[in-house]
Amino acid sequence: MTLPIVQTDVPSGFIDLGSGNPGLELLPMEMISSAAECYFSAGDRRTLQYGAEQGNGVFLAVLADFLSGRYGFPVPPENLFISAGASSALDLLCTLFTLPGDAIIVEEPTYFLALRLFADHHLQVHAVPQDQEGLDVNALEKMLPEIQPKFVYTIPTFHNPASTTLPALRREKLVELAQEHDFLLIADEVYHFLAYDEVPPPPLAGYTDQNEQVISVNSFSKILAPGLRLGWVQAHPKVISRLVKSGLLDSGGGMSPLTSAIVYHLIESGGLTANLHKLYEVYRLRQEVLASALARYLPDAEYQLPKGGYYFWVRMPGWDTVRLREIVKKRNIDFRPGVFFSSRGGLRDYIRLSISYNDTNQIQSGIELLASTLRDD
Repeated sequence: MTLPIVQTDVPSGFIDLGSGNPGLELLPMEMISSAAECYFSAGDRRTLQYGAEQGNGVFLAVLADFLSGRYGFPVPPENLFISAGASSALDLLCTLFTLPGDAIIVEEPTYFLALRLFADHHLQVHAVPQDQEGLDVNALEKMLPEIQPKFVYTIPTFHNPASTTLPALRREKLVELAQEHDFLLIADEVYHFLAYDEVPPPPLAGYTDQNEQVISVNSFSKILAPGLRLGWVQAHPKVISRLVKSGLLDSGGGMSPLTSAIVYHLIESGGLTANLHKLYEVYRLRQEVLASALARYLPDAEYQLPKGGYYFWVRMPGWDTVRLREIVKKRNIDFRPGVFFSSRGGLRDYIRLSISYNDTNQIQSGIELLASTLRDD
């Protein structure tokens, strides 16, 4: 048996239009190598220990400064908790704040791997619809008295997969509902910094300083590299205290202390900001190329032009996209069918396309080949 080098290998000649991974050429190897050299040359062995449960204090301070500058409001270091990525944060939140059988609410559609995680915790998942502007807060308000969820999971900015961005007024209403009905509002904000059109509304992270109901989950996976396995939670200090006192942290110490020490130097040097500027330019161009290819080769496809993030959420009228995927994979093309993102087995005429993994030529060729496959079938 030959083990894969990495989980995300794509065979040569295969165009995966649905991958949510950054392309290899976008992973800043040299920048991370330089930051690692700075760390190792300092010779500080303390970060090779288990690490402080909340995260290294020096790293929390530099991360707080970075976020304060980006968000436009002060982020206290004591409101941050270092995780091993967004998924590990979600898993820990489920462990600490839910029991098997508890009800939660997610958007329809939602991030499909979060659904897998919620299933691991045996949670009862209910779906609230979205429209062109994201989560329908009026529909949510009607659901709350009966369902009484432990938490509502939302992706408010550059949604995965729907690419919607929740307006500021809906964000305010969502927080009000969380307070009124006493549920946690878990905001997955990993795409917030990837705007290539216009600046999105302030993140839900901005409500955490005064509000114990709101928890923001974020990650370096989309803005640096997934293999770092490094992210953060922003929440009220009482929530942070609950995370820090968990058995997982008591036993294993803080998450990713060595990686945090390396990324500290990367933030301090301005490398993270430089990498973000590069991503803006690359993703803006790829968005334009994918939109142009869809207009030219798949004029019947229906979608909302994304203003940031990775994804186009495309409706394919008349197609069962699970069946369509089986057909196109025979011609070395792939996407993610809409049913993956449904908590109730729906959305079967949708596909998720991504601009993160493929360059402009591959995007153009992939859409052209997808269109020719549809014509031939």
